[in-house]
This record gives sequence, structure tokens and C-alpha cells, in this order.
Amino acid sequence: MSGTESVIVETTGARSDGELARPSAPSEGVSARSAHGGLALRHRADGHLELRANGIFVMDTRETSTEKALATHALDLHPEPKHVLIGGLGLGFTLEAVLADPRVEAVTVVEIEPRLVEWMRTGRVPHGPELLDDDRVHIEVADVAVVLRESRPEAYDVVLLDVDNGPGYLVHDANGALYEAPALADARRATAPGGTVVVWSAAKAPALLEVMAQVFDDAEALSYPVDLQGHSETYWLYVGTVSPRNGTN
Repeated sequence: MSGTESVIVETTGARSDGELARPSAPSEGVSARSAHGGLALRHRADGHLELRANGIFVMDTRETSTEKALATHALDLHPEPKHVLIGGLGLGFTLEAVLADPRVEAVTVVEIEPRLVEWMRTGRVPHGPELLDDDRVHIEVADVAVVLRESRPEAYDVVLLDVDNGPGYLVHDANGALYEAPALADARRATAPGGTVVVWSAAKAPALLEVMAQVFDDAEALSYPVDLQGHSETYWLYVGTVSPRNGTN
């Protein structure tokens, strides 16, 4: 799944849901192509990095609260989140927040784009090398749906899924299956009793909540406000819980 890398110049457009444009002067960065499409990491005029997939804004290094909230909210829901799986490396801010929790002993990060992992390891994302060098971190370059399907039962205490903008605003159409019952059932099977599976979404997704309520013992939608460069947004975490065994917490 390797691709060619080149220097790019591109302008900033709207997010995939059309709600937010991020105007800035075009600047240089790196890009790559793989079987999954185009990936671009660019340096903006405001000094921040911006990640795009297939030309669609994914995330940047200026507003990172949403990536961190995915981790902190999920870990707060579990008394002992020793083993965590993160679906989607992004620019590493979810991983950073997970590693900041002293209860976490091991983190498996699943990222489908090998070039993004390379950019993190080599320091194109400045904080990347330190994060990936942490002894608790294991990186798998793979499709997270496949990893969950092939994981041993009850492998993780917490599963965090942030591979796209949510079921309603897909960057990659193939990711739609991750929000459906079979993939979520695989996530449940890989989650230990008392554990949680948390799915991030850029918008309210009632259908996702319905499916998760069918798959998990309990499901809920948690909203939280985000201020993106003066633009008010509401993001969502969809939480599926696996009941603890009798006699355990």
C-alpha cells in the first residue's frame, strides 16, 4: 500500500460536512497516494499542520480538543482501561491523551495509511516520534475492521474509533461498514466485560445509536461543544458498553 510522495501546494476548502471553511494561504507540504486515495499533510500560513484525505479536511494541529476528548471521555467511563485500541492515528492527539492516563498499560493503534505512520515516525509531525517511541504503543498498518474481526476475544478494555467524520460525512465510502452491526459486533467481541467502544462523529447520528443499542448492552450518545477558530460546533461520541461479569466491577 505504499504510494509516491511529492511536495504539494494547495488551498484550504470546506470540511466534508460543509459547515466550516478554514481560509489560509496555500503552502508546501507532502502528499502520497495509496489504494485508499490521496493523503496530504500541509503547512498552513498560520504555522499549523493540516491533514487532508482525498482533498477533504480531516484535522489540524490548531484545534485538537475533539481528538483529545475522544480519549479522555472514553477513559473516564472505565475504572481500569489497561488495554486500549485506537482506530485511526490521525495526527496523534487521541494517542497522546490516552498515553497521558497512567492507568493505560498498552495501546494498539490501527492506521490504514502507511505513509501517515511514516510521517509521524520521521518527525514531519513534530510530536510524532516521541509518541510512537513510547514502549506502550504498538502500531498496526491495517484496516481496523479487519483487526477487530481477527482480534482475540476480550482483548481490549476500551476501543476508540475515529477513522472518518462519522457515518453521515464519509471521506472514504468503504468506512461506512464500520458503523454497521457486523463491524460493531466484532468490536464488542474484542472488548472485555465492563469495557466500552466509543465512536466519534462530526454530527448527530441517530441511526448509529440505534445499531449500537442492538449490539451492546447499553448505548448512549454524548454531545460536546467545540469552538473551531470562533466557529461553534457540536461533536458526538457514541458509546457502547459491555456489561461486566457477575461479581466484577
